[in-house]
Amino acid sequence: MTTILMYVAALLPVFALLTYVYWKDPNKEPFWQVIKAFLWGMAICMPVAMVELAVSYGLFGDNLTPVSLFGTTMRAFFVAALPEEAAKLLALWIVLHKNSHFDETFDGIVYAVCVGLGFAAVENISYVVGAENWTTVAIMRAVLAVPGHYAFAIMMGYYYSVFHFIDHSAKKGFCVLFVPFMAHGVYDSLAMSGMADPLIGGIAFFVLIFFCIKMQKQAHRRIIELARNSR
Repeated sequence: MTTILMYVAALLPVFALLTYVYWKDPNKEPFWQVIKAFLWGMAICMPVAMVELAVSYGLFGDNLTPVSLFGTTMRAFFVAALPEEAAKLLALWIVLHKNSHFDETFDGIVYAVCVGLGFAAVENISYVVGAENWTTVAIMRAVLAVPGHYAFAIMMGYYYSVFHFIDHSAKKGFCVLFVPFMAHGVYDSLAMSGMADPLIGGIAFFVLIFFCIKMQKQAHRRIIELARNSR
């Protein structure tokens, strides 16, 4: 029974956010396309984990753990954020390439969120299921980590659609990966800082809360903007 509760706790925030974005779509995407994007998000987890392990080994050696704030920042941006967001973008491109249902701006957000939350589902299960204090882990990740992946995905989907439908400039194309990468890197830098310095980590936690609130507000504005545009 406890194991079932762990899975429910890990997956509930994922499906809540997925349902919300699907509900906000003015013209609903075919359900099988949504499932396809979600499964692609899940599928990239193992390859990404292998890349992250290799990069971490290259940066930190056998220990794999940074011991300074510079090290945690490097880990945040180049072990976690860059491989994960690059893989999500690849999965999103695979889903949308020659996809006849990708025909309005809000679709980019829908499919990007499906990919991002597919990734978050597997990651959340790996953290929550089997954890000794799994209820605390589940609550913290439901409040911060899963909404984080959701917000990164909205940024990626927003710029993907803007670049595809509205503005084909190099600047907008660059933003498709760069903006979610930077947001993810800042998020993880704040979250990981306690590994090097518990005092700074405690302060960084409150900064992280503020950053997440601002990020969710920005994500909501992007949803409203493209939903209105799609209508």
